[in-house]
Amino acid sequence: MSGNPAGVDNTFRRKFDKEEYLERARQRERDEKDEARRGKDRGPPVQRQPLKHRDYEVDLESRLGKTQVVTPIAPLSQQAGYYCSVCECVVKDSANYLDHINGKKHQRALGMSMRVERASLEQVQKRFEALKKRKDPASFSEQDLDERIWKQQQEEEEKKRQRREKKKEKKKEQAGQNEPEDIDPDVAAMMGFGGFGTSSKK
Repeated sequence: MSGNPAGVDNTFRRKFDKEEYLERARQRERDEKDEARRGKDRGPPVQRQPLKHRDYEVDLESRLGKTQVVTPIAPLSQQAGYYCSVCECVVKDSANYLDHINGKKHQRALGMSMRVERASLEQVQKRFEALKKRKDPASFSEQDLDERIWKQQQEEEEKKRQRREKKKEKKKEQAGQNEPEDIDPDVAAMMGFGGFGTSSKK
């Protein structure tokens, strides 16, 4: 005979009410169906225009090498880093800023999808014509390139020659200033500093 009275549960296992959980599952399924119906009633999804080229230059170098005082109470546009006015966020460096403006979140805020419009044959031909007109065919030849290289070499040689002449003039001026004027060579030799002067002419 055991010491447990009859009818006492001492198994310490958790008992679940299966009917309650079945009812919860049915309720969840009904809610999901209702939500799906409401989603259909919202209307067609927003049509976004395809990606297009930027019509502005991305300014990454204007603040290069400059210092800026940063305060914690400054508005976002005046804080350190690159400010995106479309998304109203600050990005700390140029690489992340480029990633941001080329990314999905920024493009969606501008009203564009991440799909590219397929170009037709006429559009490609027009683009080629515009590029041909922009590029002047007579503006460049190999002879022009050789001539430009020769001129640049001549200019560099002339600059080097001028620098050498300036150095020689400075040395002559310094030698003229350091040369003792009224010292007798016999006295200088007797005192021991006769050989220290830089009077040698090169």
